[in-house]
Amino acid sequence: MELLAPAGGPEQLHYALHFGADAVYVGGQRFGLRQRAENFSADELTDAVALVHSCGKRIYVTLNALMRDGDLAPLGASADWLATIGVDAVIVSDLGALQVIREVAPQLKIHVSTQASVTNTRAALLWGEMGASRIVLARELSLSEIATIKNEVSDAVELEVFVHGAMCVAYSGRCLISAYLNDRDANRGHCTQPCRWNYALTERMRPGKYLPIEEDAHGTYLMSSQDLMMLEHLDEVRDAGVDSIKIEGRVKGAYYVATVVNAYRQVLDGADPNDLLAELERVSHRPYHTGFFFGAPQQNYDEAEYSQTHDLVARVLSCEREDDRWRVTIEQRNRFSVEEELEVLSPSQAVRTFTVADLRSETGELVDCARRAMGTFTFACPIALEPLDLLRRARDPHNDKER
Repeated sequence: MELLAPAGGPEQLHYALHFGADAVYVGGQRFGLRQRAENFSADELTDAVALVHSCGKRIYVTLNALMRDGDLAPLGASADWLATIGVDAVIVSDLGALQVIREVAPQLKIHVSTQASVTNTRAALLWGEMGASRIVLARELSLSEIATIKNEVSDAVELEVFVHGAMCVAYSGRCLISAYLNDRDANRGHCTQPCRWNYALTERMRPGKYLPIEEDAHGTYLMSSQDLMMLEHLDEVRDAGVDSIKIEGRVKGAYYVATVVNAYRQVLDGADPNDLLAELERVSHRPYHTGFFFGAPQQNYDEAEYSQTHDLVARVLSCEREDDRWRVTIEQRNRFSVEEELEVLSPSQAVRTFTVADLRSETGELVDCARRAMGTFTFACPIALEPLDLLRRARDPHNDKER
């Protein structure tokens, strides 16, 4: 199966490729459903296509917002340009968008977004007849339903499913709450995630008095779903006939993308998923579950916060031999100190640890702590590191919200 990773911006793109994604999906400045993501300018997208193809991998661009009439002409111009720079496919959910793209850029492959809520064989085949080469199935399908669809569509269209990341309370993301409460339309890329908020009841005759929906002093999060995680079930996903597995997270940072992609890459390559489950606890997440694959998903009723066990502190820029050790140059992301134990996240390798020694500023001054965010520092290390390796540290278990 293809491992498809999110890339909300250029840095995430580099890390998705470095840690083993077969393909990435990205957004431009318009028409995608993650307008809060960093996204790509025209020049950045041109460079991204060249980089991805130089790695022998694929890049898909999201055009999956619901379209208004005023969007169709600029959408056509965008599709024509995307075909010119060589993107491998675009992701759409709107029938009008599909028709426009087929007219102006017939050579451009089209993937149907999960936003289209494809839940049956007839719908999948019809999209294929209209020109789609792949269907991103609705998240609400079970494995047995997916297998049934694959058996009927055979090779007519490829099937893609989400296997990891945030879930939506609305059917395949078709939500109106954000537009209603905040005048920000989720179906046009501006979701403010009000489903994650803490809700309580009020009563007309008791203004200002909030009544929890269930007996809990913290209120309830009845619309906030737990996160999807299928790392232990990839063989079953493959057996259902899935062609591509997708990680959610175009608003996530590079550390999240690297860690999650690395875990799924290793399991796809034969590693025991039990050896990598702890890796998925090291990034920001809600409690995990298996979505609709084996039945109705659980909800995150009593959890207000994300959790994670580790924090990113730096990314490696270079590493050079220095006598009997290595001199590592890093870009700092979070504060760390001399004699602190750090972990190294490298592609397809077991996590390694070392103790920071001989920490120096960019000017060579000896320091006891790296404090300047995005600053450059060097330190002595007993092991060789590679550019784009990530360095992290365990959080204090008594202070899980540490940043």
